[in-house]
Amino acid sequence: MDGDMEVDDSGGRWDFLDWVGPDTSSCIFQLLDDPADLARAAAVSRSWRRFVIGREFCKVLCRRICPEVASFTRAVVVTRLPPAAESSRDSEFRTRERDHVVYSYLGGALVSAKPSMDCILHCIGASSTDYFPEETIENTLDPRDRVHHRPSYWSSGGHEDPDAPESLTYRLSSDLCMIHEVRVQPFQAFFQTGNPIYASKAVRIRMGHSKLPPGEESFVTDENENRKAIADENYVWTYTSPEFPMLPENVLQTFKLPRPVLCIGGVVKIELLGRIQKQASDHKYYICVCHAQVIGRSLSPDFMVDISDPAAYSILKYLPGASNLCMEDIINSDAKDSTEWHSLVARYRQMRHVAMVNMLLGPVQFMDGEDDVGGVTDDDLYM
Repeated sequence: MDGDMEVDDSGGRWDFLDWVGPDTSSCIFQLLDDPADLARAAAVSRSWRRFVIGREFCKVLCRRICPEVASFTRAVVVTRLPPAAESSRDSEFRTRERDHVVYSYLGGALVSAKPSMDCILHCIGASSTDYFPEETIENTLDPRDRVHHRPSYWSSGGHEDPDAPESLTYRLSSDLCMIHEVRVQPFQAFFQTGNPIYASKAVRIRMGHSKLPPGEESFVTDENENRKAIADENYVWTYTSPEFPMLPENVLQTFKLPRPVLCIGGVVKIELLGRIQKQASDHKYYICVCHAQVIGRSLSPDFMVDISDPAAYSILKYLPGASNLCMEDIINSDAKDSTEWHSLVARYRQMRHVAMVNMLLGPVQFMDGEDDVGGVTDDDLYM
């Protein structure tokens, strides 16, 4: 495009937008698929900026990249200092201007090339467990298949129906995570005749948020593996993947999602569909998992979300500069900080604390006196 067509409105020369008209201009702008290109377009001139903001191109592009973004009913900029009072004049454009800022940065975060990592923070619960706590879901957080000279895995309860499903539910390290893939390793019972592998037939992934009050979705500590906490009526699932076939192999298998998914609410359920292996001792089907990972990127602390509506609508909150906070800023709050900033940083601090404890101590392991002996016998193991 000729630079003379794009100059400011005050120079008396033709503006490209005036030259081709708003409808054609909109069609052209909607072809842009990189948030950085929209940001550059908005910086060309005042008229271009007004056009980009007024047509909400950044919000539209974010929804195109991740359809889950459509569940945000409002976008808010949370500043460290209390915001100054604003005039009600031209409030609609001010709202769109704020949305432009938030969705412009969100778009950059959605397509960021930052490295991915395992986003699981802790376990919520399993649909069933054969022997608790020896075969708890907590074992799936440890990449090792042996811990303290014992096999480490989660086992479902036994079932006569080979189509009976199971599920493992996890809390992620942030309420907003961009998830690319899920990895699951079935367990091979090397202590049983024939070394059977207790894989499932297929895997399906659900993502969403909890409707439970804070605190009720607790760590796995009791014998029922938090079955009350994992009941489907306590969650809103905003994404469901297609079914992926699982191989009967004792390796960490990757299930890549058809597209990156924005997990709003920080809860992932891994559904294990169908059973292939009977246990010889009771002739029942089981599913066993050695290790699980949810691979992606956390968008916190730059972005947080508040979910309070039972219909799953949520408020997107952007905290400019939050990712540049040093550890001292995260630990200590300033008296000048706005109440909302303080609240959101405190929430992020709590997540960081849990993540660091998990990293330093690892998942809880249960031992008994026989662990000191070394070696494994059939009597020591349960399934």
